[in-house]
Amino acid sequence: MSPAPGRRGGRLSSVRAKASLGATLVVAVALVAAGLAVLLSLRSDLTDQADRQADAAAREVALDIIAEQVPGRTPYSGLELPGAEEHPVQVADEQGRLIAVSDDLEGISGTGVAAVTPVRSPAPGPTAAAQDDDGARDDDGARDDDGAEDDHGSGNDGSSRHSGGSDDDDDPAIGSVGEPGPPRTGRATVDGATGEYRFSSIEVTDTSGRTVVVHAGATLAARQSAVGTAAAAMLVGLPVLLLVVGGVTWLVTRRALRPVEGIRREMAAITASEDLSRRVPEPATHDEVARLARTTNETLTALEASVERQRRFVADASHELRSPIASLRTQLEVGDAHPGLLDVPGAVADTVRLQQLAADLLLLARLDAGERPGRARFDLGDLAAEEIAVRTTDRLKVCLGAGEEPGRSLEVSGSRGQLARVLGNLLDNAQRHAASSVTVSVHRKAGRIVLAVADDGPGVPEAERERVFERFVRLDDARARDDGGAGLGLAIARDVAHRHGGTLTVARGPLGGARFELALPPA
Repeated sequence: MSPAPGRRGGRLSSVRAKASLGATLVVAVALVAAGLAVLLSLRSDLTDQADRQADAAAREVALDIIAEQVPGRTPYSGLELPGAEEHPVQVADEQGRLIAVSDDLEGISGTGVAAVTPVRSPAPGPTAAAQDDDGARDDDGARDDDGAEDDHGSGNDGSSRHSGGSDDDDDPAIGSVGEPGPPRTGRATVDGATGEYRFSSIEVTDTSGRTVVVHAGATLAARQSAVGTAAAAMLVGLPVLLLVVGGVTWLVTRRALRPVEGIRREMAAITASEDLSRRVPEPATHDEVARLARTTNETLTALEASVERQRRFVADASHELRSPIASLRTQLEVGDAHPGLLDVPGAVADTVRLQQLAADLLLLARLDAGERPGRARFDLGDLAAEEIAVRTTDRLKVCLGAGEEPGRSLEVSGSRGQLARVLGNLLDNAQRHAASSVTVSVHRKAGRIVLAVADDGPGVPEAERERVFERFVRLDDARARDDGGAGLGLAIARDVAHRHGGTLTVARGPLGGARFELALPPA
């Protein structure tokens, strides 16, 4: 047995599953994007914080260098540097030679100075730099008086002191600190543990006129810990949140679509039972599902009425056809047995009646199938005059009333043949019931072209003025088939009027009889 149509795709093909999956995917994308933004913002803020800490540590060491330069004491011998674990510090001269370094610092990268063991510091004064350039500096860093005089009094010796690639114009003034350079990321090993740091470099010129570079770092452990903790929390919370979103969406969608499932089941039961009198349940809400249920019930009501009308039509048509066919057969059988008794005029009349009834049924079938009228333009007054002119065998003469004044158009658009059929049916009805007068007029009324057919017969009772347009309906005074027809003429006339965007109504005429008015939109 093949699976039911609603089960072939499984649960994943249902609206609930698609809505839940779609909502979960949208929320997942939004949360991932928001999480990345938060992590990047947190990482950037903590990096900026480390940069500020590194700048502060470098500036603090630079200020200590200026304050610790005491005459007669070995340069940088009393310099106290911060702990290497939080702020690893290197002090190097302009040639990149390490002068001082934080305790317990075993390795470093990112500062441009890879050494962790300082060289022996020269004695203070510019002569030491000059002797270092000449290769004749004493081990204890002592300098002679001439060197001191040359350093302070000779511009040549001063330039020789910076021959190692430095530029006097870029150095800070004596006893001042320069601006920090751009921060860099590096790594440092302290007591066997390697971590990531942000380094800041600041130039400082001590009181002896010597320019050195202070490299100070700030640990990024806080950044790594905070970002890692936030990322772990997001990784744990994101699936939980997505499950909650998916579950809530599933439940809400299921609750919202429950009436739709009830409508589907009832429609399936109606289809299986062919009982069009049943109706789908209508929710008490005022949402789209309730409107769908009401529209479905309205459709079922219209379908039930259509099927019932079709059944009555078939029953009435078979009844109407059975009588003339039986009469014609009887006449033919009598004629075959007794040729002298054959009623030829009666047989011809029954045949004509069958032909008219078949034509009416065929036209109704085409109208029910939705046949659209043509788009021809013609004058309705001219059409009325032509139809009246060809009706030479009518019981009463038809009078065509005065039309509109010259210059006013009575043109309509549609099927000339179908509208002529409407006028013919109205005239047949009037001829059948009129006592002595039948009149036709065409005029404008309320922006429409109106064709009116009136007689001086008994008229149509007000209670029957809508029922008379139903198919196979004949009022009591017209029940005789010889006079009343099949009861399709007025039904056909109203259907054709509706197909042309018009109306067909009946009221009491000026002579006391019926007045049928066909109102059509102008072309």
